[in-house]
Amino acid sequence: MQNILVIHGPNLNLLGKRDTEQYGTKTLAQIDTRIKAHAGQYGIKIATKQSNVEGEIVNMVQETTASGMIINPGGYTHTSVAIRDAIEGVGKPVIEVHLSNIRAREEFRHTSIIAPVCIGQITGLGVYSYILAIEYFVQFGARK
Repeated sequence: MQNILVIHGPNLNLLGKRDTEQYGTKTLAQIDTRIKAHAGQYGIKIATKQSNVEGEIVNMVQETTASGMIINPGGYTHTSVAIRDAIEGVGKPVIEVHLSNIRAREEFRHTSIIAPVCIGQITGLGVYSYILAIEYFVQFGARK
């Protein structure tokens, strides 16, 4: 059985309240429930974690025993060399996801320093960004 760690970065704990036109009205708990239900259909175990703290996210990446990871680094997408280096250092397959289309937003959001160390990036599809990442793991397993 595969197990996947889903890491939600800063401010995702405010989903459902914050900028609902951009992020929708679903809460993080509702999104986690949807992710786990979808993965469960395939016998994939999902653990979800959220942090607003960069160092905690680095620890999550480094300490996981999961076979793969899905990460929404939030604002750290564009700034965190530490998270990037942690992902690169563990050598596990990681897919970067975003609820909003980062390339359709402010220019400073267009560049991800996380994406180059991930096997892929899915943006702009709301909760389905996570679902498609799970589908990748279903089809191809947790291989890099």
